[in-house]
Amino acid sequence: MPRSRQPRPRATLASLAAELKVSRTTVSNAYNRPDQLSAELRERVLLAAKLRGYPGPDPVARSLRTRRAGAVGLLLTEALSYSFRDPAAMSFLAGLAESCEAAGQGLLLIPAGPGTDDAEAAAVVQQAGVDGFVVYSVADDDPYLAAVRERRLPTVICDQPRGVPGASLVGIDDRAAMRKVVDHLIDLGHQEIGVLCMRLGCERSDGVVERERLHAPNFHVQRERIAGVQDALADAGLDPTSLTVVERYEHTARAGQSGAAEALAANPRITALVCTTDVLALGALDWARREGVDVPGQLSITGFDGIEQALREGLTTVRQPQEDKGRRAGILLLSDSDSGVATVETLETQLVGGRTTASPPGHAVESVIAETA
Repeated sequence: MPRSRQPRPRATLASLAAELKVSRTTVSNAYNRPDQLSAELRERVLLAAKLRGYPGPDPVARSLRTRRAGAVGLLLTEALSYSFRDPAAMSFLAGLAESCEAAGQGLLLIPAGPGTDDAEAAAVVQQAGVDGFVVYSVADDDPYLAAVRERRLPTVICDQPRGVPGASLVGIDDRAAMRKVVDHLIDLGHQEIGVLCMRLGCERSDGVVERERLHAPNFHVQRERIAGVQDALADAGLDPTSLTVVERYEHTARAGQSGAAEALAANPRITALVCTTDVLALGALDWARREGVDVPGQLSITGFDGIEQALREGLTTVRQPQEDKGRRAGILLLSDSDSGVATVETLETQLVGGRTTASPPGHAVESVIAETA
C-alpha cells in the first residue's frame, strides 16, 4: 500500500526566516516596514512566503507586542441597520473612513442604540480592540459613553455631548444655524411657526412637547436647535413660550409625515414648519402632498443637514459639513492619541434657500432668497 503523505507543517515567521537565512525582523519588515528592505529582498521574502502558505505576521501577536490595535472605534448613536440608512450618518462615516485610511488605521463600528443597560454597554466597549474612540452624537447620559471614558483612551466627540473632560469635540453652532432659518421665515412674514424635532430623551415619547421637556438633559443638538427658534421669535417680539413643538422618537420619513399632521392638528394657524432634520422635513413634504397642502403657498417647510435628497427636492435647509466632520474627527483623534491635548473645532454651516419657503398667505414679501452663508 502506498504510504499516505504527511501534511507539510505550516510555515511560521521563524521557519521562513531560517529557510531564507535571514533574521525574523527581516521577514516582519517585509510586511510591516517595507522601506527598511531593498525591493529585491522584500520580493524574495514575499515569494517564499506565498509558496509556503505563510499569511504574514499574526496581527494579534503584533498588537500584544506593540500595545497598538491599529483601529479606531466609532461609537454610533443608533443600531447599525439604522445608521446605514441615515444619509447624514453615512456622510460622516465616509469622512472618518477617509482619515483612517490615510493613516493606515482600521475602523470598528460600535452601535449604541437606546435602551441598553450599563453592564451590556461596558462589556461591548471593553472588548473593542481599538486605540481610541470617535463618539458620534450620543445622549449626555449614554452608558456606552460612560464605558468609553473608563477606557481612558483618546476620544473625539462629534456634535454631542459637550464638555466631556479630556475629549476633543467637532461640531457646529446648532443654535445659530437654526436661528438663520427662523430669521428667514420671520423676514418672509411668518409669525405662527411650529417645530418638528427628533427625540429629546432616551425614553420613547411621541407627541406635542410640554415646556419642561424642552429642557431635558439628554440631547444637546435638539435642545440647541429649538433654542435657536425661540431666540429668533423673542428678538422679533413674538412669544417663544407659545411655540408648538412636536417630538418623534423614530428618525424616519414616516415619522415626519405623522409629526407634520400632529403639529398642524395641534395648531392649525401654523404657516411654517421648522424640522430639525432633513429626513423629518422630507416626510413632512410627503404628508403635505398627500393632503393637498400647497408648499410653499399654504405652508412653508424647512429642514436641517443639507443631505443630497433634500437639495434635489429644493428644500430650504441648513447645509452642514457632515463629511468634513468625520474627516476632522479622524484627524483630531489620530493626532490627539500622541499629544493628549483636547481640541474643540466648530465648523461653518450655510443657509440654503429652496422652493419650500414663501411668504404666508396674504403677506406681500418676496419668497425667494439667495444662498447665503
